[in-house]
Amino acid sequence: MDIEEGLLKNVNFTGGCDGNLKVISKLVEGMKAEEVIEKCKGITCGYKDTSCGDQLAKAIKRAIEKD
Repeated sequence: MDIEEGLLKNVNFTGGCDGNLKVISKLVEGMKAEEVIEKCKGITCGYKDTSCGDQLAKAIKRAIEKD
C-alpha cells in the first residue's frame, strides 16, 4: 500500500481470504489512513486475536510512524 497525502492507495494483501481482501482493498482505497485504522483495529477473526482488517490497521500505523 501507499499513503499519499494521508490517503490510502494501491492496497494489496498477501495471503488471507481472497474475496474478503479484494473487498477490503476496494473499500479503503482513497480513505484517510487514520480513519481506516480506527474502523479496522481490534477486529478479530473466528478464534484468532486478529483479522485481515486488524493487520491492515497495524500496517498503516507502522507506515505512518516511519514517516
